[in-house]
Amino acid sequence: MQLDPMSEQKDPRGFEAMLPSWLRNLIDRGESIVTNARRWVEQTIFWRVWERLFENEFVDRSVALAAKAFVSLFPAIIVVAAFVPDSVRASIYQTIINRTGLSGASLNSVKGAFATSDDVKRATGIVGLLFTFFYINSFTSALQRVYTRAWRRPKSGKVSGYATGAVWLAGIVVYFTLIGGARHFLGRGPETPLFVLIALAGVVATWWITPWFMLGRQVRLRVLLPTGVFTGIASAIYAGSATIWMPHTLSQNQQQFGFFGVALALVTWLSGVGLIIVISACAGVVCAEDQGWIGQRIRGSADAPLLAPDAKPSLPAPDISPTLLGALGVGRTVDDSTDDG
Repeated sequence: MQLDPMSEQKDPRGFEAMLPSWLRNLIDRGESIVTNARRWVEQTIFWRVWERLFENEFVDRSVALAAKAFVSLFPAIIVVAAFVPDSVRASIYQTIINRTGLSGASLNSVKGAFATSDDVKRATGIVGLLFTFFYINSFTSALQRVYTRAWRRPKSGKVSGYATGAVWLAGIVVYFTLIGGARHFLGRGPETPLFVLIALAGVVATWWITPWFMLGRQVRLRVLLPTGVFTGIASAIYAGSATIWMPHTLSQNQQQFGFFGVALALVTWLSGVGLIIVISACAGVVCAEDQGWIGQRIRGSADAPLLAPDAKPSLPAPDISPTLLGALGVGRTVDDSTDDG
């Protein structure tokens, strides 16, 4: 007689039935504790941030943002700096140096790029300066996608990418200039704490207005304040830490790979900044949407809207649960209908 294959399958709890009752109760209690702990964690705001990060493929987005910054943002700043007064160019240069922690031979390379403004002018000219705003659009488009995906915003349908890039680049140049000037006047002696406060306020304001601008002013400026605070404070701490680890990283990379090593170190630094931007964008959205006291404080009241009066409704949450592979850019976990370019 042939046995039924199903009869050979063991009861998944058959082994537990052989255990003493006190041990089974202990196992059941442990499973209950784990289940309740998981449910509690999934109800916290930190878990919702984690889910939003996976939904937005935060690792892939961060690396893409860093790559765009290296190939378009840095060259654009160098070209624009060549056409501004020497004092402004020096302020821009000093701000970048202090943010990235450059030193040694790599510092001389960057200094040379900013010091030879006449060569840059001859190489680019006015036409090259105009083309710079086309190049910067590559970075601002990637930055815009970070915020539109985080806020699940639909395509705007407006052809304003180049204007957005030009205005944002001009704002960043002004920010670098003001911070560099403040460092020159307040960066030494007993006035250093005042500079720290000014610099922190400046970076928070920059990353408060940036998402509002990138989202086409469709999201209320008030509810974007957490994004600015998260990005500003985290990037300030990150820039301060760069003075500790960047010199060693640059030295090691330059010894092994030469100038390519310097570029690799800069991309590494930019990847950290990109990660901060993406995480802060997702955390800011979750905090603003929170139905508890955090969201109420951010919105102003429990029923206050997130969007501007004339804004289109946001897209629904994706049907597919976000995964770790999706966060790493392996496969797509959500529709790209929120991408703006």
